[in-house]
Formats: sequence, structure tokens, C-alpha cells
Amino acid sequence: MSSTDSSGPAATPDAPAAPVPPAAPADGGRHRVVVIGSGFGGLFGTKALKRSDVDVTMVARTTHHLFQPLLYQVATGILSEGEIAPPTREILARQRNATVLLGEVTEVDLEQRTVTSHVLGRENVSHYDSLLVAAGAGQSYFGNDQFAEFAPGMKSVDDALELRGRIFGAFELAELGAHRGEDVDHLLTFVVVGAGPTGVEMAGQIAELAHRTLKRDFKAINSRSARVILVDAAAQVLPPFGRKLGLWTKERLEKLGVEVMLGAMVTDVDERGLEVRFKDGRVERIRAVTKVWAAGVQASPIARTLSDQTGAPLDRAGRIAVNPDLTLPGHPEVFVVGDMIDLDHLPGVAQVAIQGAKYAAKEIDGRLKGKPAQKPFKYFDKGSMATISRFNAVATIGKVRLSGFIAWLMWLAVHLVYITGFKNRITAVLHWFVSFLGRGRSERTATEQQIFARSALNRLRGGATDLVSAPGEYDAETERSRREELESQAAEESRLTDAGERGVKVAS
Repeated sequence: MSSTDSSGPAATPDAPAAPVPPAAPADGGRHRVVVIGSGFGGLFGTKALKRSDVDVTMVARTTHHLFQPLLYQVATGILSEGEIAPPTREILARQRNATVLLGEVTEVDLEQRTVTSHVLGRENVSHYDSLLVAAGAGQSYFGNDQFAEFAPGMKSVDDALELRGRIFGAFELAELGAHRGEDVDHLLTFVVVGAGPTGVEMAGQIAELAHRTLKRDFKAINSRSARVILVDAAAQVLPPFGRKLGLWTKERLEKLGVEVMLGAMVTDVDERGLEVRFKDGRVERIRAVTKVWAAGVQASPIARTLSDQTGAPLDRAGRIAVNPDLTLPGHPEVFVVGDMIDLDHLPGVAQVAIQGAKYAAKEIDGRLKGKPAQKPFKYFDKGSMATISRFNAVATIGKVRLSGFIAWLMWLAVHLVYITGFKNRITAVLHWFVSFLGRGRSERTATEQQIFARSALNRLRGGATDLVSAPGEYDAETERSRREELESQAAEESRLTDAGERGVKVAS
């Protein structure tokens, strides 16, 4: 249980708190709600305020809503990024009281009630009367952030596209190397770090890719000889699913050809491989160019900002302790939901963010209407699911434990429900049909830019900001000469067509 502050709105776990009057807008206009993040918490919270007498401003670092549970299918060529990351503006286009702003939040001032965000050198300040923080969590390398250069995580579209390039690129380089008579074992070894749902799903899909999808595509290599290794320091696979399902999952992975290496902690990662240390002190080096990091999460840095201003404690994963009604101690106007909160051992899953955001939206609307405060937030566990391979999955629903084809059908249905947009559901089903019933992967395009762009940007002191001009910079002379050049070029193109001179031999 997380601690609660005496100034928090809930006095006891079961009794509703006294009503909290809504803050009056400083400009006398409508109540302003700022939502940080466009994930499950941010999107569902914004939509839940659709009929409320408020103006909602969503500030997010991306222009899309990411269906993160399916990122591994983008990385392995089953789905396109557009099918799991529809534009946030398109989703909210019909919601008249919602505005979407692009920007990474860099500061939250609880005293002044402002949210400051930046994008490519542009700064924006949003004022709020109520704040919903749903900034989510990122990948954690447990203090070894240098590992990220060689082992991308699975938290963003950029991650998935980079991994797609690395995975398919490894097979291409192996084919080239084999033609030259070189040793390509390190190129055909794929290591997934972390045996949670993401790691299990990723390892299973890489195995199917190597052993089934690509087995006829190469001449110099046999893709079925590829090694897929799943590494975790824990003693079992899928700990949140219980011992029985964990053992079943391990057996299914091994039947797919995945080497499951448990009790092995990663101690070093470089371009050519990684080192793991076992409990007995033994150290083993695995030669592998392609590594996937699916171990550990860290709450958004915004949690630290909020903690510094409120004194609310953070746990080891950087999650902030909140009151039972999801507000910050001493700040009933600020709600925090999803992966960022430390409350009642809630898991970092989409349903926690969705239910918490809807609860916060209902509380904001209720305050404006003078309704009594709700009872403390109570999470309804709808279960957890993870796929292992086509037609095989595991699921927990309350005390029910399911595995195999039935669990896979449930996984299919649940994910279709939560994919945003009708057209996305249709295309996802078509791609699943091609991938699961056949051998095809429709999204196999990979480029060097996908693989190396992140590293290149990281080497710039200001990141992408260094590649664009500052706001207001303007060179009139350059524009004039460029305009003249374009006008002259267009006039000559038109003259050549009108004169019929294209393809006519030019006299020397």
C-alpha cells in the first residue's frame, strides 16, 4: 500500500471523501483540464470528458495513440505501425471540447498550475484548473543505460521499427556473409532479455519468423538454424501468470526452438553480444548482433517532478504514491493514473490506466456538478494474456487459468476490441489471417535509417532540435534566389514540353 497524506481527499479506504470544490478558472471561462500523455490513460480520460463542461488540452510527445501490447508484431513484420498507432487528432476530431498539442512536457508547476512543453525549440505553456497526468513509463536498463545503444527496448514505434530493421537486416547480412564464406553464427543468434509477456511474445515471434516464415527465402543460409535465446534473471517465465502457466509457457517456447535461459543476469552488452552471470558465479558470453531488451520499466521523469513539489514518495521504479482517489497529496486538482502510480500493488497494464482515467474524469465532472466525491478507486482486474506463438497463448481471468488455442482466441478478441478505429481492426485481421494461416509477413520493409537514426540523433547535443532552424529565423536573400531558381526551372520544363523537344536529339 502506498502512503496517503492527511490532506488527501479520502479519510478511510471505504468511505467517500468530502466534496472538493472545483477550482475557478482564472480568466472566468470554462474549467480547463490539461491531460499529459496520449496513451491509454490520456486518451480514455480525454474521451470520458466529452460531455463535460470543460475545455480539454492533451499534451503529448507523439502525434499518435500507441497500442503498445502489439508493438512486437510491428517489430516482426506482422502489422504496420499505422494499425497500432492511429493519429490522436483523428480519434478526437469529433470531440469539440478537446485540443491536441504536440510537445514533450518538461515542467509542471503545481503552484502556478501550468504545464510547460517543448518541441524542436518551441515552448508552450498550458494553464489548467484540473490536471490528469498519464505520461506512462519507459524502458529501464537498471542503471545501465549504455545498453540501449545495442539492445533497443519495446516502448515506442521508433523502437519497433528499429528492431524490425535489425531483425530482418541480420538475416540479410548473414546471407551475404555466408556467400563470402564467413562465420555468420553471431548474425543468426537473437537474444531477448526479459521473460515477461513482451519478452515471451517477442521470442516466440522471432522463432516463428526464422523457422517458418523465412525458411524458403534464402539460399546460402538455413534460417531454421537461427538461435533464439530468452534470458531472465528470474527463476521462471511469466511470473505474474503463476507457476503452472509459467512452466507450460516455457515448454511451448522450447518446442518452438527457443532456448530459455533462467537465473541469468545480463551484466554487459556490446555491439557483438552480451554477457550473463549465473547464481553460481559462472559468466557466459553470447555472441549475438541482434538483442531485444524487454526487462524492466521506469516511470516517466514527470513523476520525479511531482514528487519534488509534493513530497510524495517514489518507489524503485520511479512510480509516485498517490491518494486512494488517484490525486496527489495536498493537490486534489491533480490526478495521476496508469504506469506512473504506486498504489495497492497495481500492475502496469492498460486496464489500470483506462479505469483510472475514467475514474478521474468522472470525479472532475462530478465536482463541477456539485456531486459528492466518489469512493476510493478500485481496480477491476479483467485478466492478463500473452501469446506464445500462432494458436497458442496463456490467460488469467480471476482464478481461471487458460492456455492453448482457447486462450489464443480470447487474446484475439480482446485485442480487436481495444485496437482503436474500425479500419485498423479490419486491416489487422487481414494481416493476422496472412501471418497465422499462411507464412507471409506483409510488413518486412527495413532500412538503414530505421536502424541507425536513433544513434545518430543521440550524438547531437540538442537531438533533433539541432537539425532545424530556431523559430523566427528567416533569410530573405536565400529565399529570393531559391524562388528565382525554381521559377526558371519550371519555365524551362514547360517550354520543353510545349516545343516538343523532349527526347529529340540535340545537335552538338
